Amino acid sequence: MRESLLKIAIQGEFGSNSHMAAREMLGEVEILPCAVSAEVLAKVVAGDADGAVLPIENSLHGSVAEHYDLLLELPVRIVRESLLRIRHNLIVMPGVKLEEIQQVISHPVALSQCRRFLQSHPEFKVVSFYDTAGSVKHLMAEKLKDVAGVAPELAAKEYGAEILVAGIEDHAENYTRFHLVTREGDSKHSDVSLGRQPDKMSLAFAIDHQPGTLVRALQRLAEAGVDLTKIESRPVLGSPWEYVFYVDVRFARAEMAATALGALQEHCRMVKELGRYVAA
Repeated sequence: MRESLLKIAIQGEFGSNSHMAAREMLGEVEILPCAVSAEVLAKVVAGDADGAVLPIENSLHGSVAEHYDLLLELPVRIVRESLLRIRHNLIVMPGVKLEEIQQVISHPVALSQCRRFLQSHPEFKVVSFYDTAGSVKHLMAEKLKDVAGVAPELAAKEYGAEILVAGIEDHAENYTRFHLVTREGDSKHSDVSLGRQPDKMSLAFAIDHQPGTLVRALQRLAEAGVDLTKIESRPVLGSPWEYVFYVDVRFARAEMAATALGALQEHCRMVKELGRYVAA
């Protein structure tokens, strides 16, 4: 039965937010945990995974720059997106009391989003760890009764741990946007394959390093009638002070997206469509 499940690669351990996002987006899947994001997409390109679920942007922390670079570099395509409400929990071995905790470990982004709670407990030594769910996996494997992890609820379930304090994040409006990414040409799991018409497109483009070229590129998008919802820039490796621009646009009709893409291709020295999908 398990062999028929979709194989979805994620960065991080079982029980991570990426694992939760994959389940919410696709239902029951076989998760392939990876140590780094490059390994995640390498599995997709090689065909070892049917797709990958990657975080692209957090409402508090901002964009995941490395993932933009990988989307441009590799023959992959965004086919769906979702939003996941991020909740951080203080997780311990079953039976451990708050006063027993001496150290709190988690991914540095998670720790930074729980600053108020951690500052209210100066007795805790706060230590960065490679992964949120990985912190729970570690404390359970080593039977650490004086260590707590900061991780999603799913991590506690995965490793048999216990949530000691739920919802310790500073801000309730904490969301991460995830992309489902597949190999180029593989549309089996796209929004179109589900009978849903995309209304959002992600693009990357590079322009000549001359005055006004970016303004004119954005004007082309405006003239096509699409709504620019995000713009991000990343350095071009080996070309100091030159950039690749990443944009998300919303559109009401497919022809508007085609017009926008064509207008950019006429103006820019490089354009790559990263994907079309239904906005979350």
